[in-house]
Amino acid sequence: MANTRQIEQAYKLARERYGELGVETERAIRQLRKIAVSLHCWQGDDVGGFENADGLSGGGIMATGAYPGKARTPDELRADIEKALSLIPGRHRLNLHASYAETKGKVDRNELEPRHFKSWVQWAQANKLGMDFNGTYFSHPKAADGFTLSSADKGIRRFWVEHGIACRRIGESIGRQLASPCVTNFWIPDGYKDVTIDRVGPRRLLEQSLDAVFAEAIDPAHNLDAVESKLFGIGSETYVVGSHEFYLGYAMRNNKLLCLDAGHFHPTESIADKISSVLLYLDEILLHVSRGVRWDSDHVVTATDDLRAIAEEIVRGEFLGRVHIGLDFFDASINRIAAWTIGTRAMIRQLLIALLEPTSRLREMENEGDFTSRLALVEELKTLPFGAVWDHYCLRNDVPVGGDWLAETKRYEEEVLRGRGPRRGGPNTPQGNQEPGVDEVGSNGHHFVGQGPLCPRPCDCRHFRNR
Repeated sequence: MANTRQIEQAYKLARERYGELGVETERAIRQLRKIAVSLHCWQGDDVGGFENADGLSGGGIMATGAYPGKARTPDELRADIEKALSLIPGRHRLNLHASYAETKGKVDRNELEPRHFKSWVQWAQANKLGMDFNGTYFSHPKAADGFTLSSADKGIRRFWVEHGIACRRIGESIGRQLASPCVTNFWIPDGYKDVTIDRVGPRRLLEQSLDAVFAEAIDPAHNLDAVESKLFGIGSETYVVGSHEFYLGYAMRNNKLLCLDAGHFHPTESIADKISSVLLYLDEILLHVSRGVRWDSDHVVTATDDLRAIAEEIVRGEFLGRVHIGLDFFDASINRIAAWTIGTRAMIRQLLIALLEPTSRLREMENEGDFTSRLALVEELKTLPFGAVWDHYCLRNDVPVGGDWLAETKRYEEEVLRGRGPRRGGPNTPQGNQEPGVDEVGSNGHHFVGQGPLCPRPCDCRHFRNR
């Protein structure tokens, strides 16, 4: 348990230490309180969504692991998100995918309406949260061949255009009801696995499809459109239609937000250096903060050099009012509430560290050509007592200090998560359509009865989910 007296004493000393460098810790805390990070719903159920489970296929997205306690229903997912938010300082947002609609029956994605997200909006209102939204262009029969908005099939393209139009209307409704602009993001998996001859054709089709999606005028006070690129994906290793260059050009020409995903570039390529360049030409951008490991893009965010650089660039460039920060990772091998908590606290903590930097002094050294002092001070900052300021911030926000949040997570796991049985079909699936004899399809593609594997040959299993 945290010792309040010790935390306050440590903060007083830290405040004095930072004050010697001209940094006001109280000002940094006030700035931090204004920053809302958008928590992604899909960490809570391994990117499953609440559609008919039989429709899950394609897209090159895969959550690995089978840790017990995955959310099986919208109410369970909301409860888990609430638990995570209770462990995270500050007031934040929820990032929702279209596949988490509550339809009470079969409603295809091009037919989705704001009413299918009514419960989510009411929950957000009750918890004083903003919301963001995403079109779901994967895990659907009409995405099975790897193409959606750039498909050569006009009917397929039209279906996904209609889905995009529906998503923007849903985003607009969410933003209006919550009195906070909803960022509606578009990422598609379209691409080829191997040698590609015609690279321009699919991009022309994607451009035309996006123009159709965005044709309807929607008030940016309620909805902001964002487009997201990716270097490659599972099944699109050679060619991705929606490349960084494509979306950068499209966003600039059409005044859209560009989404920079930390895991969607080359492993040694940081999005931190892209922020200042892009914001010279765009009013606002969206970040999807993730942690790449070798070629995998979606590990839980931790305090890496890349994360520190992202936070520093946002603060040093005075971009806090122009950058929307969202998280995007999914790990089914660990406690999912812990994954949210670790990743979100890491993001917020790095922002605090950046806000505690004597940036004006460092900039002065740089402008004077005193690079020796610049490097020396940057190194000294790494051992300053930012941890004491962070603990004080958590205490002020009435959330666990230090590692105390883990005990609460373990308690929730024992009392709530362990009692969850396997899901039989999606909550929008009619009872008569459930697969007999199959209790659950694990995130790694195996069949599970409770927590024990049933399927001995996952490569041959027709229920394998390429998520």
